[in-house]
Amino acid sequence: MVSQHRLPVVQACQVVRLARAAWYRPPRPVLERDAEVIEALTAVVAESSRWGFWKCYDRLRGQGRPWNHKRVHRVYCALRLNRFRRTKRRVPRRPRVPLTAPPVLNRTWALDFMHDALYDGRAFRVLNILDHGNREALAIEAGFSLPSRRVIAVLDELITLHGAPEVMRMDNGPEFLALALAEWAERHGIRLEFIQPGKPAQNAFIERFNQTYRTEVLDANVFSSIHEVRMISNDWRRRYNTERPHDSLGSVPPLLFIPRPTSILEYQAQLSA
Repeated sequence: MVSQHRLPVVQACQVVRLARAAWYRPPRPVLERDAEVIEALTAVVAESSRWGFWKCYDRLRGQGRPWNHKRVHRVYCALRLNRFRRTKRRVPRRPRVPLTAPPVLNRTWALDFMHDALYDGRAFRVLNILDHGNREALAIEAGFSLPSRRVIAVLDELITLHGAPEVMRMDNGPEFLALALAEWAERHGIRLEFIQPGKPAQNAFIERFNQTYRTEVLDANVFSSIHEVRMISNDWRRRYNTERPHDSLGSVPPLLFIPRPTSILEYQAQLSA
């Protein structure tokens, strides 16, 4: 611009918004400018390949290097020395508890989570609750977030409607391991049974229900809103409990196998609405 338009250096630098030092001292190439940092950092990593950034930076400072942590970290990342450390969530060891299903209501409830996404890509979760006694789907709670307090609220509603179970069977998810749920179960006299990590077959009844719900609802519909997920799921739950034949129950629906008066009144109210 200075030679082409014959402008003074000061005016040309003001037009392109650069300091005059940029004209008198052109920027050096990145590799040339950071060559000393690259050489020193590579030497440290060569000696101790498992050190993280701060170990390397402290070592360079101990050698008397004057560079600040921002510059060293920029070079550290450019060299792709920042390793992703995969951590494994530790879950407690669980004894194997036999999976029993006597035909008695409110003896054992099974709980499990499922995941899916709306049409716009937003992920949502579904909490399924099943009674082992008659394989009845007590609740299908959908939401973008289902923390332990939301799980407790759903369980409180079910206990008000059906009474409290003796046992709740579940996996080792963080919502189920929360202290709030343990305290809630102790107040209601409910025993929590956790399956062994990586053994979903130990909660086979709810897993089989999840497969049916996935096939007939989640994979069969394209949802535009969480309200639509709840509406379709509740309608399917009513038909699952009252109309859909269940193979392991002699090809009858759960509420025909062992009726639950409160559930029948609830579904009759939904049908008349």
